[in-house]
Amino acid sequence: MLLQVQDIHTYYGLSHILFGVSLEVDRGECVCLVGRNGAGKTTTFKSIMGLAAPRTGAVLWKGQPIQGNPPFAIARSGIGFVPEERAIFPDLTVWENLDVAHKLGTDGRSPWTVERVYEIFPRLEERKNQMGGTLSGGEQQMLTIARTLMGNPDLLLLDEPSEGLAPLIVDAIGELVLQLKQEDVTILLAEQNLHFSLAVSERAYVIDDGRIQFSGTTAELEAHPEIIQKYLAV
Repeated sequence: MLLQVQDIHTYYGLSHILFGVSLEVDRGECVCLVGRNGAGKTTTFKSIMGLAAPRTGAVLWKGQPIQGNPPFAIARSGIGFVPEERAIFPDLTVWENLDVAHKLGTDGRSPWTVERVYEIFPRLEERKNQMGGTLSGGEQQMLTIARTLMGNPDLLLLDEPSEGLAPLIVDAIGELVLQLKQEDVTILLAEQNLHFSLAVSERAYVIDDGRIQFSGTTAELEAHPEIIQKYLAV
């Protein structure tokens, strides 16, 4: 198993946010963590990345515990994090945003290059000399995903990639995720958009109030409308 999150409890100060969250992702999978806004999705990702270290429980990466490690060390170990806020460099061009993020993978190889990124994201090649801060929301989302791929990660954490985007752009991002799956990119996706999540994932975890309420295949989740209504309906 590539990633295993085992019974983690995470706090922000005195506030208890995650209550025994467990999940796992194997190589080649696209797994979604779905829940309403504030359910604990982003905190789960931050717990994995060491940005909000769990107080108890374990995060195993390739069988080794990484909880408590600094975020830069976790990133170097092969986990790429695409944050919800995108956090591109607005005063750098698209090409510079990509180039500054390039590093070799954990195996010393570099399958993701600027040229390969442009094949997957042709819009970014069209905008390669444009400042990042002048891109549209959808283009910035593409750029932050592409920039993370330039680090040649073994696992991609995608936090709310459809958030705040127009429906047509959401569809385009969904197509990009499906294309990344064809490129054998392993993905853990956090989303509140259930339709988007089910369209790109094989397995699902439902989180509510900091607790995992369901785990199974996406087909099994679709077969339980009462779970969708209780934990995911707006």
